[in-house]
Amino acid sequence: MLKLFREIGRAGDATIGYPFAPYEMPEGFRGKPEHNEKLCIACGACAIACPANAITMELDADQSHLTWDISYGRCIFCGRCQEVCPLFAIELTREFELAVKCKDDLRESCSYEVACCARCGKPYAVAKEVDYARRVLARVGGAAAADIEKVDLCLDCRRTDDARAFQKQPREGGCA
Repeated sequence: MLKLFREIGRAGDATIGYPFAPYEMPEGFRGKPEHNEKLCIACGACAIACPANAITMELDADQSHLTWDISYGRCIFCGRCQEVCPLFAIELTREFELAVKCKDDLRESCSYEVACCARCGKPYAVAKEVDYARRVLARVGGAAAADIEKVDLCLDCRRTDDARAFQKQPREGGCA
């Protein structure tokens, strides 16, 4: 019997102390998605890619704000949101303990201001996304930067401008 206890003491613990001691998850573990509101431009790529519809984006009644929302109760921790985010605003953490007493505690949301068209005043995109597009066009420069003022216009006003520009083009040897 004494020999058995000596052997157990030499071998050490075969189990971990979880839940009394923290359990370290391995690198690459897909845990709770962490959303960085400052990096996010509310492009909607994560909401489109989410197979469980855990991420939603909705406009409020007066279309002045867009609400980004995630329900960790619906999330299947697949990592698609992290893969498609162009600015790396979503990152999967190693956190896996999501037990709560109230279902509403499994939700996170944030709100983004919607930009209005400079010409007609109609809401058309999230202001952070418009600002991001403006910065990208300015960085690219050249012909792309020449149309930078069009970023402040809604799709309908841009189509109208493009149609007018097309009509002003000289015709070359077309049909009579």
